[in-house]
Amino acid sequence: MKKITPTAEMQTMTACLNKLVMDGYTEDFKVTEKGLLSIQKEKHYKADQVEITDFYRFEGASDPSDNSIVYAIETNDGTKGTLTDAYGPYADPVIGKFIKQVEEITKKPTTK
Repeated sequence: MKKITPTAEMQTMTACLNKLVMDGYTEDFKVTEKGLLSIQKEKHYKADQVEITDFYRFEGASDPSDNSIVYAIETNDGTKGTLTDAYGPYADPVIGKFIKQVEEITKKPTTK
């Protein structure tokens, strides 16, 4: 997973999400107890079926503690979409746990 600094046209979370949709990240995801849920497809994905291709962090204009993060995600069946969360103390612990599982899987070396 790599952090990408938003470009000039992606300085707001809305602009970032719009750009990601134009790039094919059209699915809306949320994390449940069963894993990552594709809202449109009504399909769950486990951590080992998910890759976080990019992420973007945003700080609130009027309140520096108003932080958010957008994850650009691709699943093993080619579904591409986004997941959003607060960043920092207001982050959803369920999302954080799932993202950590994905990161742990990504960091493991593959055996041949």
